[in-house]
Amino acid sequence: MDKPPFHPIILLIIGVISISTSAIFVKLAGDAPSSIIAFYRLILAVVIMAPYVFVKHAADLKEVAGRDWVWAAASGVFLALHFILWFESLNYTSVASSVVLVSMQPIFAFIGTFLFFKERFSAGAVLSMIIAITGSVIISWGDFQISGTALYGDLLALGGAVMVTGYFLVGQSLRKRLSMTSYTFIVYLVASVTLLIYNVGLNVPFGGYSGSQWLIYIGLAIIPTFFGHSLFNWSLRWVSASKISMSILLEPVGAAILAFVLLGERISWSQWLGGSIVIFGLMLFIISTKKMMKPKLTHYSDKS
Repeated sequence: MDKPPFHPIILLIIGVISISTSAIFVKLAGDAPSSIIAFYRLILAVVIMAPYVFVKHAADLKEVAGRDWVWAAASGVFLALHFILWFESLNYTSVASSVVLVSMQPIFAFIGTFLFFKERFSAGAVLSMIIAITGSVIISWGDFQISGTALYGDLLALGGAVMVTGYFLVGQSLRKRLSMTSYTFIVYLVASVTLLIYNVGLNVPFGGYSGSQWLIYIGLAIIPTFFGHSLFNWSLRWVSASKISMSILLEPVGAAILAFVLLGERISWSQWLGGSIVIFGLMLFIISTKKMMKPKLTHYSDKS
């Protein structure tokens, strides 16, 4: 197929709107524990993917080596921790602050590649990172003026960004040996098992939730996952990774708008200023590291 079924810009718009719903769904889940929301999002995604994976990628799964299962297990643990921390952050801080701060994952990823893989920083990368970090400080300072719990939520969101970076770094070599579908399925499965053990260990109830909460779990498994990040991965056939990366930076904007319309969350001046600076810094970062980051920017199926 030489041409996409829709114009690429339509694919990107659908993808951005879809991933922007993730934080909204979590907020709408009410008093449901963050770890349960994360568990049902992932396990339902696994159930939905299973028929396609077993029919189309059964041979790939059979050929997964033992060491790859070990790496997948580590990657799945990081992914599970990412969702727990990020979803929990939404109980303390606003959608705007949380989504902007967790979107700083590319910065942490590049720092990780520098520490573990000795990749060098360009002057542009350093400058853009300083800009993005400055924006995050402005957001956190503004939230601290509101309440200490908001700052705590910001720190949880940053922790979520660190965990998804760990997921990315651990799974980096694994993605080179497995198809994207097989890799995503295995990691989702491992992360689901991790969250199952976590919830059982803390005696978190798996039932007793309202019908609307179950619809939210299903919505999380489908909309931001398949109509969001999976659509971005599919779009790589026609759209460059750098353009998709830039599009994903619009997630905080979309999430903030949806939070204002659906949840009545207003954005403070520090969130406007800090968020704009973070997004600007991340844009500069992606541009300045496009060649170095290209292999890493082709997988965004799990962050949000």
